[in-house]
This record gives sequence, structure tokens and C-alpha cells, in this order.
Amino acid sequence: MTMHKLMLLPGDGIGPEIMAEVEKIVDWVSKAYSVSFDVSQGLIGGCSYDAFGVPLSDETLKTAQAVDAIIMGAVGGPKWDGVDYDKRPEAGLLRLRKELDAFANLRPAICFDALADASSLKRELVSGLDILFVRELSSGVYFGEPRGIETLADGSRVGINTQRYTEAEIERIAHVGFEMARKRGGRVASAEKSNVMEAGLLWRQIVTEIHERHYSDVELNHILADNCAMQLVKNPKQFDVILTDNLFGDLLSDEAAMLTGSLGMLPSASLGNGALPGLYEPVHGSAPDIAGEGLANPIAAVLSFAMALRYSLNMGDVATAIEQAVDRVLADNIRTGDIYTEGTVRVTTSQMGDALLKKLDDM
Repeated sequence: MTMHKLMLLPGDGIGPEIMAEVEKIVDWVSKAYSVSFDVSQGLIGGCSYDAFGVPLSDETLKTAQAVDAIIMGAVGGPKWDGVDYDKRPEAGLLRLRKELDAFANLRPAICFDALADASSLKRELVSGLDILFVRELSSGVYFGEPRGIETLADGSRVGINTQRYTEAEIERIAHVGFEMARKRGGRVASAEKSNVMEAGLLWRQIVTEIHERHYSDVELNHILADNCAMQLVKNPKQFDVILTDNLFGDLLSDEAAMLTGSLGMLPSASLGNGALPGLYEPVHGSAPDIAGEGLANPIAAVLSFAMALRYSLNMGDVATAIEQAVDRVLADNIRTGDIYTEGTVRVTTSQMGDALLKKLDDM
């Protein structure tokens, strides 16, 4: 029997609730297929700060680096707003991504047909939507130095963040974007701000060079990030793969989330060169306002596990089965509150997990 090592990092807010539903799916996979999972759990984010004084302990990081895949819930919440910046919950997630060298963030934005009317756009604009964001994740303005808040000679303060990209960092994420496009519709839109940012200009130059040397079979279009944001709400189905940097990828993929109906529907994968495990997490946040109430949508977390099966555990057939189960549950008009509309059946977090399990059993 094949053995895979998984680490679950539920995190803060609704993280533990959605992770409980992921655990149900993990158990189902282990029983339905010739595979077993060695599952460990750890703390990250605010709960880790409360327990250890840091948002990610060295011990948790060491354990995470030794598994085959990491599934995370969410981090953060107003409880930790007054914590020093380098100790805030989000710092733990940034450190984990950096230490895993998880430079390639894959964020699919897919509109299931049953949710086309839940989108903020008209059905005809989003029905059949299937975009993949390839976001550089370990560099750019979130990591660039210098950074911080400094006090000037006149006593006023200045906030500093540095947008910084090396040629090598752009090259490796460009390769991922083009390779993904080859497996999809064969089109890449590279989004930056080359008109006002030197880092964006270098991004455009390097992506062009990589395209000319290695991927002439793939269609490449350059687009300014602000125009990309506009086009996402004007004509989103024009896009196949959107390749972009850390900051713009964060913003644009969250915008695309509303085209699919809810942030609660979007999974993500953060991958490196294969030497270290991939990190899989829903795009949504910790939603502390509904934590503990059974209102959270677990589908993004479940789909993140499906991405782990596909990209880290070489179990693409099982990933497809989970994705089909999600599609069938939605087709049966079963909804958590974030995607509920009149005429559908509102369910709790746990009930949504149970509905997914029933569909998997019936397949």
C-alpha cells in the first residue's frame, strides 16, 4: 500500500472547521484507494503565536519540510492586530512559503455551471469560465528590502516597501506559466506595470525572451495589470493563463474569485522545484466573524486537497473524482451561506462535507 505523508495546518478562524471536512475526504480516499496517509497536524498563524510566541515555530517548519504535501486552512484575525509586524499571523504563512521555496502559486478560477447565477457578473460572461493564475509567490514587494516604517528627521514617518525581481526569479515563474498553458488553451497573458515600474519593464523583457526561446507554440500577450483588472470584469473568458507577480497576482486572483461566485470556492497550490513539499490552501481568509458557527464553505479547502493529489501525490484520477463530486453537489442545489440563493438548500459546513462524501460514495 502506498503511503503519503500529509501535514494539516488548520490555522485561525474558520480554518479548523474547513480542515475537519478535508479530513473526511482524506479518510475516504484512504479507504477507497490503495493508499494510506500519515497525517500530522501543527499550528500556524495566530494560534501558533498564542502557543509559542511566533506565528510559525522552527519545529513545525521542520516537520512541514519532511512531508509530501501540506494542507493549510487560513491565518489571521483582529485578535492579533496589535502584534509586532514580524510576529503577526500572516508572517508565519510568508515564512512557510519562503522556506519551502514555493515560488509558483497556481490559482484556478473556475465557474461551476450551477453557480453561474451566483457570480456578480451576468451568466453569459462567466458560464464556462476557466482561468489559471500563475502568480510569483516568493519575491516581489512582499519580500523586497528595504522595508519598514521609519521616522524622518522632521519627526514624520515613512512606510517603505521595495518591489524587486531578479532575472532568475522571473525566468522560473515564466516557465511555469508557459508549461501550464501548454496543458490548457495555449494562451498566456502576462500582467505587469511596465509603463511606470522598472521591475515591470524587466518582467516584460524576460517573459518575452523566454517565450521566443522556448515557447513559440504558446500565444503570449502582454497586458498592464490595471487593464487586466478591467478586462476581468468586462470579458473574463478571453483569458486562459494569467502570469503575474506577487502583488498583482494577489489582487487580480481575488477579483476573479467574485466571478466564480465566492472566495469560498477557490483553491490554490504553491509549488517549488519538487525538492520540498507543495503547500495547498484555499484563497479565502480566516473569516473570524463567522468562526465556530458552521457557516464556512469547505469546498475551496477540499479542492485544495484535490490539487495536492494531482500535483504532489500523482493521484490525478482521485483529484478528478473529488472535483466531479463538487460539481454534482452544486448541481443538486446544495449551498453554504456564501453561495446560497433562493430556491437552493442551505447547509452547514459539516453538512456540505457529508454531501461531498455521499457523492463520492455514489460515483
